[in-house]
Amino acid sequence: MNHSGRERPEIVVGLVATPPDHPARVTGQLRAELADRLAKRVGADVRWTVREGWGDVPPRRDGGADALLDDLARRSADDRWDIAVCLTDLPLHTDRAPLVAQTSAQRRAALVSLPALGLRQLRAVRTVVPDLVGQLLTDASDQRVPPADREPAALASRVTAVHRVDGEGDAGELRYVASRLTGPLRLLTGMVRANRPGRALLGLSKLLVGAFGTAAFALTTSTTWQIGAALDPLRLTVIMLLGLTALVAWLIIAHDLWEKPDPHTPPELARMFNWGTTLTLTLATAVAYVALFVGTALAAALLIDTSVLEQTLQRPAHATDYLTLAWIISSLATVGGAIGSGLEDEETVRAAAYGYHPEHDGWQDQTDR
Repeated sequence: MNHSGRERPEIVVGLVATPPDHPARVTGQLRAELADRLAKRVGADVRWTVREGWGDVPPRRDGGADALLDDLARRSADDRWDIAVCLTDLPLHTDRAPLVAQTSAQRRAALVSLPALGLRQLRAVRTVVPDLVGQLLTDASDQRVPPADREPAALASRVTAVHRVDGEGDAGELRYVASRLTGPLRLLTGMVRANRPGRALLGLSKLLVGAFGTAAFALTTSTTWQIGAALDPLRLTVIMLLGLTALVAWLIIAHDLWEKPDPHTPPELARMFNWGTTLTLTLATAVAYVALFVGTALAAALLIDTSVLEQTLQRPAHATDYLTLAWIISSLATVGGAIGSGLEDEETVRAAAYGYHPEHDGWQDQTDR
């Protein structure tokens, strides 16, 4: 509370989400509470105003963090923000280590790479963004807030993803870097989180329909029962893995989901995009496989009488026989599912590609000041 009787000075903080997809959802949740967090963490005698904005689709890839900060500084000047913070889903690197965040006092801008934060991204940005804003205002010698009384490296003790701080502290150019050992794994899991495997799973509905159709046909064939009973768990596992691998490869090839390096996409970034796409599709197809297995096992138990199965196998039937039957049929049905995936809407399937960001008509900047 301001006891001087004067009107509190206003500091406008702009939050930019690029692209307007997963980062925009995080930004929307953060904006509702950021002003209160800034008042508690940075300065209570300031009137904090938080604006939202959307970045380019796709975001700048060619110059890494510096290019994003340059774009952000121009955007901040045009919209008359005091501080600008960019949340992006780009997997950024510095010195071959994942970059979590970077600040520039000269530009009065900061960026946060959401994938580098891992799975709990919203929880992490609630800590990261107020600290970055406070550090920027301190480095810029802004008299409206008291100087930060902690070192930049203190963020490393508050956010698990941050391993060390690099850069020129006196110049206000700081990079918050993840560990080279655990950082890449956290980055990949964060990319899968940002890519929303659930969306990929729901988008492949025709794949599941094709797979269930193939499974229903195979379920009525006694030859399939005999083949399943003759296979040992090792060979069943190999068949399952080959089927899932073939399905993921088919999805990537048939729908052109593989990111290729070009003048705007460095090879390392393209490689990370392809890892994100592959892991997202692998997780989505694995969940689909489990659903197919459960559905096939239930259908086998309901449709195939034990006496009929025993007559075909020429031995007593057990519950494991039904599970084995569901296992081999589910693996074979993934091939039918791949054929069904060719009928999917192109836009729906391409949403699983990490580097693909379609235009969204619903995202609009906040232009009120």
